Amino acid sequence: MTDRSYILPPRRLLRISGEDRQTFLQGLVSNDVAKATPDRAIWSALLTAQGKFLHDFFITEHDGAYLLDAEAARIDDLKRRLSLYRMRARAAIEAVEGWTVAIAWGDDALKALDLPDEAGAAKPFGGGVAFADPRLAGAGARLYLPDAAALEAAGFTPGDPADYDRLRISLGLPDGSRDMQVEKAILLENGFDELHGVDWKKGCYVGQELTARTKYRGLIKKRLLPVGIAGPLPEPGAIIEADGREAGEMRSAVDGPDFSVGLALLRLEALESGAPLTIGETVLTPLMPDWVALPEKKSA
Repeated sequence: MTDRSYILPPRRLLRISGEDRQTFLQGLVSNDVAKATPDRAIWSALLTAQGKFLHDFFITEHDGAYLLDAEAARIDDLKRRLSLYRMRARAAIEAVEGWTVAIAWGDDALKALDLPDEAGAAKPFGGGVAFADPRLAGAGARLYLPDAAALEAAGFTPGDPADYDRLRISLGLPDGSRDMQVEKAILLENGFDELHGVDWKKGCYVGQELTARTKYRGLIKKRLLPVGIAGPLPEPGAIIEADGREAGEMRSAVDGPDFSVGLALLRLEALESGAPLTIGETVLTPLMPDWVALPEKKSA
C-alpha cells in the first residue's frame, strides 16, 4: 500500500511575463534565472542592498512566463518590491488567481508524478506544473495547479502539515520568514549555497557583493541546523545557551510521535565546543544532514 500525501501550504503565485522577464529577474535574485525552464525549477531569494534576506521563492517556467511561489502573507510585499525595479523593462508582474500551490511527498511521490529523482526536475502536470524540490529531491514535489484534484487522481491523499514539517525540518530546509529573519538573515547561514539557491557565476544582483564576501572570506559564524528536542517545545526566537553563554536562536519546531524536532540558528563556536545546548529545561541535540558543509573545526 502506498503512502503519498499532499498539503496546500500558505503560498501564492506570481506570474512574470513579457519579453524582458528573464533579464529583469536576473539582475535581482540570487540564482540564475536562465536555469528556470519548463523542465527545470530553481530556488532563489530577493535580498536587501546589504545582502540581507527579504523573500525566498521557487521559480519555474510555464506557458512562456515565470511562475514564482512565495509566502501568501507576504506576496503583496514581494510584488511591490519587484515592481520598484521594473522601470522600463517589458515585464508584467501579476498575482495568479484561482491556482493552488501544493507539496506532495511520501512513497514513490516523484515516480507517481512521472518525475525523476533529481532536484529541480519539472514537467507539465494537471494543467499546471510539477517539480522535484530544487533544494533536495528527498523533500518531495511542489506543484502549481489550476485544480488540486489532479493530485488525488495520482494517488495522493490530504496530509497533515505537521507531518511535512517533520520531514522538512529533519532535512534542514528553511520555510521562508518562519526560519529566516527578514532584513537580518544571511543566505549562507541558511544553506543557500549547498541547497542550490545561489549561482556564483551569474553576475551582479541585489545584495550580491555581501553574499560573495561571506563565501570567499569565510565570514559565516552561524548555521541553521535541525535539532532534536528533549523537553518542552521552545518558542520561535527563544535564546539557546551553552555553558551559560548565548549559542543561538530557535526557529520553527514541531512535536513528533517519537521525538520533537526543530530548526535552530546555531553559533559555530558553540557547536565546536560540544557543550550541551539548552533552552531552560529543554535540551537540543544538533542533527547534521549529509548535505551540510561546515567549516573545518579549528585546531586548539
